[in-house]
Amino acid sequence: MIRRALITIGLGVFALSVVLPLVWVLVTSFKSSPEIFASPWSLPSELRWVNYARAWQEAGIARCFLNSLIVTVATLVILLPIGSMAAYVLARYPFRWSRWVLTAFLGGMMFPIFLAIVPLFLLLRDLNLLDSLEGLVLVYVAYSLPFTIFVMTGFFHTLPHELLEAAMIDGCSHVGAFWKVMLPLARPGLIVVGIFNAIGLWNEYPLALVIAVSEDIRTLPLGIANLMMMEHYQSDWGALFAGLVIVMGPVLAVYWAFRDRIHETMVAGALKG
Repeated sequence: MIRRALITIGLGVFALSVVLPLVWVLVTSFKSSPEIFASPWSLPSELRWVNYARAWQEAGIARCFLNSLIVTVATLVILLPIGSMAAYVLARYPFRWSRWVLTAFLGGMMFPIFLAIVPLFLLLRDLNLLDSLEGLVLVYVAYSLPFTIFVMTGFFHTLPHELLEAAMIDGCSHVGAFWKVMLPLARPGLIVVGIFNAIGLWNEYPLALVIAVSEDIRTLPLGIANLMMMEHYQSDWGALFAGLVIVMGPVLAVYWAFRDRIHETMVAGALKG
């Protein structure tokens, strides 16, 4: 009982350490700057929705939000099929150097991204893809591919091999068996990989800072950084916190919508492993 009580207390403290800052940012986003400094822990005297209007329009968060949405969706549309096909081949059709190929992909997860920024900049400049959403999407696909292949390879390993044999007996080709049988069975893994990649891409900053040079293609992290510098001089802290809520909102909404599927997939993967 003592151990269970200590675990419950520890989990409660951890939950509060996560929830309370989010609630504080949300509450602060409705305050004026003098009110934030005068009583940072109190409730707002009134809900100042104008903070969100200033962050959305005057600070350019609307354009950054649209750019992040386009880049994230386009990256996932390209990434998930490519990553799934590569993972399926590595999991189901081992060849002589397949383990080395998988190891090379896993090495990409440990490679510091800062070491690749200068070569990426020079490569995109030579390909005329620098300062474009297309170049950012292609870089994000390559950036997210190791994690996607790592997770999906393990997931394809857990699928029964008899289903593939049955599909082949029924007349499916290797390609048809993948698209019609194996990939639909791997849908839970695809959802989890897509959610984690979307969250990571939505918050990605270093690569976007180097590739998205002009204001027209800035993503949300760059927009928030620009907003922070602006508000340091204008002292409009309410708009800054409103911008932070705008950034966090979609991520929290996606996780809340798919929380049960994420938990089920993680538990299933642990039990199968």
